[in-house]
Amino acid sequence: MTSTANFDSVMDIAPRPPIVFVGGEGSWLTDSEGRFYLDFIQGWAVNCLGHSPKPILDALARQAARLINCSPAFYNDQMIRLSDLLTKHSGLHQVFLANSGAEANEGAIKLARKWGARHRDGAYEIVTMDHGFHGRTLATMAASGKAQWERLYEPKVSGFVKVELNDLAAAEAAITPRTVAVMLEPIQGEAGVFEADVPFLRALRALTRERGILLILDEIQTGIGRTGRLFGFEHAGVTPDIMTLAKGLGGGVPLAALVAHRDACCFEYGDQGGTFCGNPIMAAVGCAVVETVAQPEFLARVREAGARLAQRLAALSARHGGGEVRGKGLLLALDLKRDIAGAVVAQALERGLLLNAPRPDSLRFMPALTVSDAEIDRMSDILDGVLAGVAAS
Repeated sequence: MTSTANFDSVMDIAPRPPIVFVGGEGSWLTDSEGRFYLDFIQGWAVNCLGHSPKPILDALARQAARLINCSPAFYNDQMIRLSDLLTKHSGLHQVFLANSGAEANEGAIKLARKWGARHRDGAYEIVTMDHGFHGRTLATMAASGKAQWERLYEPKVSGFVKVELNDLAAAEAAITPRTVAVMLEPIQGEAGVFEADVPFLRALRALTRERGILLILDEIQTGIGRTGRLFGFEHAGVTPDIMTLAKGLGGGVPLAALVAHRDACCFEYGDQGGTFCGNPIMAAVGCAVVETVAQPEFLARVREAGARLAQRLAALSARHGGGEVRGKGLLLALDLKRDIAGAVVAQALERGLLLNAPRPDSLRFMPALTVSDAEIDRMSDILDGVLAGVAAS
């Protein structure tokens, strides 16, 4: 598996294995030595249509021949088209296109604080969830609830109050006259795939309206079909005041969106921007992705594939002494009941399967939304052998 490539010039920010990927198609990646890998990470739920899918390739080629970029000080047709698609499907009203989920979440925090300055007597605090993840800018790291970041990059951006997910009483108690919003993920993916349950989301929506504050939903990982609905909030039948999207929105290219209700939109000229925000080539890809994923038959297939994957994982758990299967659609986790996830990921890689371990005791599964039944079964068969091997060792 070891590559002969020299990695010295690449900044060392993650424990990457010594392999180099050079190609990909659908659910499969190819490395520089010609080996194939079944990819159930897909860029952390990014490649929703798989590697190098035709809708994205066509959109890139078509738009590159027309217009790659122009100043964000001007409208372009793809910016307008993608914004129209997102407002049509979400029930919200205005869109700021960005480059990453962290940037979209940073924009959501800024928008909420601007709204608080205007409409809530300068309120600026945002209630967020323990173990939540919102990005790696200074503000989004402060908003996140990762314990290992508590002493990193001091001084912190202040104004974030943490409560436990699904604890409505704690959320209510945390709201004060300084509070401008509550912000959370419908499913905490990085924490190990833990859902905000439907009664909690509905009660939280009612509570924020009652208290006159905003509800911000970070749909970076759950949005664009990942849970079997176009947006994760649809399962609870609620609509946020502000939503953020990224990952699957670009299907593999850097694209994100801050989407808001008209009543929350209060940026003034100069408050928000970005050199590449809303550039036409990325927006054209976003249009191709949304138009593909939003089709009812596509989303129905995601739900079918998710049910099959959950069933196969449950069978593996029963066979190998594991725990629950968590999540929705094609964002699932398997509780291994033991701190062996790292060893499982390493042995799976040796057998040509890419998995993710968000916790020492859990595996996370984020395949392409186009994953086939045969690929789900193939993954399950490989994982079965890996679990048996880890147990034996």
